[in-house]
Amino acid sequence: MTSVPPPALELSADQARRIALRAQGLLGAPDRRGGVRGVLRRLGAVQLDTISVLARSHELVPYARLGALGRRTVDDAYWSGGRSFEYWSHAACILPVEEWPHFAFRRRAYRARPHWNHDLPDGAYKTVIEQLSAEGPLTATELGGAKNGGEWWDWSASKVAVERALMYGEVVCTERRGWKRVYDLAERAIPDAVLHDDLDDTECLRRLVALAGRSLGVGTRADIADYHRLKAEQFDAVVADSGLVPVSVRGWAKPAWAHPEALASEPRGRHRTTLLSPFDSLIWERARTERIFGFTHRLEAYVPRPKRIHGYFAMPLLAGGRLRGRVDPAREGTTLVARQVSLDSQKSVTPMAEALVEAASWVGCTDVRLERVDAPELREPLVAEIARVLASGTGRPAAAT
Repeated sequence: MTSVPPPALELSADQARRIALRAQGLLGAPDRRGGVRGVLRRLGAVQLDTISVLARSHELVPYARLGALGRRTVDDAYWSGGRSFEYWSHAACILPVEEWPHFAFRRRAYRARPHWNHDLPDGAYKTVIEQLSAEGPLTATELGGAKNGGEWWDWSASKVAVERALMYGEVVCTERRGWKRVYDLAERAIPDAVLHDDLDDTECLRRLVALAGRSLGVGTRADIADYHRLKAEQFDAVVADSGLVPVSVRGWAKPAWAHPEALASEPRGRHRTTLLSPFDSLIWERARTERIFGFTHRLEAYVPRPKRIHGYFAMPLLAGGRLRGRVDPAREGTTLVARQVSLDSQKSVTPMAEALVEAASWVGCTDVRLERVDAPELREPLVAEIARVLASGTGRPAAAT
């Protein structure tokens, strides 16, 4: 690790928490004018995942910040008008189209690496490019089929070829249709103003570090590098020129950096009460979540059922700027089922009730049913509070049981 200059400012742990919340769009008035596209620009990356419980994660992220937007509105905002593209950032993510040049370093790296130890038949890559040129945009199925009934993820030659072209940047994913990637030529899908790879690796990294610092507000070396899955040494090479300001945070064992915008004013405003996707960028880095919120969070979808503690897709409850508990939700017809609820105290009963009722309404459920509540003494108060919220609201689910 390179030497770190003395911090320009010391922040309290509480200031760092509120800076992080504001940077992520969860403190202060929601940017309704900017809408979903404004959320995407602020975050810089919205993670995609196949799991869909209440909704898919890329829908839950703007919901957490803006409230009950129409789900079609969310998808249209992401994909219409060439405003975004899908690529490998923190993971598979939707990215603002203006970030296309910043990932030139990654596209070059993919072109230079071995091809997953998998050889394509002669002409397969060229055939896919020619087909997209003549007929695109197309899904892998439309390109000749995604499966081959054989090895290597069971992908067909055309699927391997188009995914390779995606990595290289010759092809871009312009939307998801029935959760299938829709591919088109980058030269057709990406605006000319940003369709270039002329930024060198250092400039790509400098920009991504600066953008990650802005999206996080304040973070350690590991926090900021992890945002777009950069290596620690890549962060070290560019942070001095990124515009980020060295700071110290009381209680943090490691040096930190903040974006100048985050330090320009004291974070104030209303806190959102909401359920968070486990893939939300506020909490996707476990060590950071523990450091900022004192909250241990782990996605248990890939943990064997007997070893799960909080449930398959436990969604943390954000209320008053803190993580107050979690719920593992499910849907049975028009009923939102809270399979398992964990709360940190009696004070969290009302926020959980409000969050459950709002989420149920958003996904078109008319009932809310509680199954397990970790603290048995909070079960009846939570049932009563859900009923109260239902009775006082409009356009809310009809019953809680």
